[in-house]
Amino acid sequence: MKDEDSRYEAVRSRDARFDGVFFFAVETTGIYCRPSCPAVPPKRHNVRFFATAAAAQRSGFRACRRCRPDAVPGSAEWNVRADVTGRAMRLIADGVVDREGVAGLAARLGYSARQVQRQLTAELGAGPVALARTQRAHTARVLLQTTGLPVTEIAFASGFNSLRQFNDTIREVYAATPTELRAAAGGDRAARRATPDTGIPLRLAHRGPYQAAAVFDQLAREAVPGVEEMTGAPGARTYRRTLRLPYGTGIAAVRERVHCTRSRGGTHPGGWLEARLRLTDPRDLTTAVQRLRRLFDLDADPYAVDERLGADPRLAPLVAARPGLRSPGAVDPLEPAVRSLAGTEGAGELVRRYGKPLDAPHGGLTHLFPEPAVLAEAEPGGPLGALAAALADGTVRLDPGADRHAAEEALLALPGMDPDTVATLRARALGDPDVAPPGARLPDTWRPWRSYAVRHLRVAGEPIP
Repeated sequence: MKDEDSRYEAVRSRDARFDGVFFFAVETTGIYCRPSCPAVPPKRHNVRFFATAAAAQRSGFRACRRCRPDAVPGSAEWNVRADVTGRAMRLIADGVVDREGVAGLAARLGYSARQVQRQLTAELGAGPVALARTQRAHTARVLLQTTGLPVTEIAFASGFNSLRQFNDTIREVYAATPTELRAAAGGDRAARRATPDTGIPLRLAHRGPYQAAAVFDQLAREAVPGVEEMTGAPGARTYRRTLRLPYGTGIAAVRERVHCTRSRGGTHPGGWLEARLRLTDPRDLTTAVQRLRRLFDLDADPYAVDERLGADPRLAPLVAARPGLRSPGAVDPLEPAVRSLAGTEGAGELVRRYGKPLDAPHGGLTHLFPEPAVLAEAEPGGPLGALAAALADGTVRLDPGADRHAAEEALLALPGMDPDTVATLRARALGDPDVAPPGARLPDTWRPWRSYAVRHLRVAGEPIP
């Protein structure tokens, strides 16, 4: 939606389909919002539009306290796009700028820091530092309002380099001090506060309808013993797993949520999945959240997917039966590869032999998934060993910012790597929404959503052409 008049119509009608796609700011109030903000729509001549929250903040606007524009799902555009901007946004979301700086981001993209700065600023209205700063502010708000951590600890856990920088950013973004922001959480905040035992409570937002049952069914079938487990009855299940993160480890629990409401206009406004994160180091919060979002495909745009696939005679009834069907990703690129090459039972055996044991088991969770270097040394022969070695030495990159075509070529060059496994990795590890199984003859009209078309066929038990 590039036309500003069309964007204003979305704001005027409070259309939640565009939350995260763009932001609008009101010059008379100095506040920026998501399109679905419940406040009275402003007059057109007072409105400015921005591609990112960071661009709005860079122009001097602060976040609305009613609609919390910093908490919207990420733009689905970054998942679809394979260019440098899309790759950069996926890496920034994963916390690369906080950990490695702009130079590290640029090195991963294969460009100079100046080129990355110039391109992001020209297209998005903000450079990588500003984009990462907005993300840090959101992380800080979550920690302030859901944990009892001291403010000083939250400042550094959110990625800020100093307490002064933290305080200035919070005041600028939210027009409140950290203490005031914590107090604004509400009367029951003590009951929601995280402890080492309960973890950090989160709501992982998504836009539009979400077929939770299909996602949880798939995760249950694929669960690797020791690393993942599914408990509870269908409709009220909890998926739990271990996470290997940059600064430490984590235990994530995500609850199945099947409640579905529709707005008066017939458009599903979106919702969330409830989650809890137990982290050994709170600096990993942003990265852990983004990896869960990729696993559950929460930043997808179901409106665009369903509109395109629903126009096809064969897929139309499948889309109508399961609107908002997602294409799950992965938190660790090695996991889908091991499942494809060794099967779920074989993956579980590798976890038992080479995975790092947790300090204390959490239910059925006992290990972290093995690191590539460990597997490469322990299993040097065959396709699995070759892939693990390539991931360990950087010959193959499957991180969120990897070039998808380059990754596919590098994978196919490995000994024993078959096209089916490469297609699986492109869809799951790299989050490519437009992957066709090798040999399948899928119509071009299903582009750029062929991964979702294949999901519809498989969930419905229909053959792939």
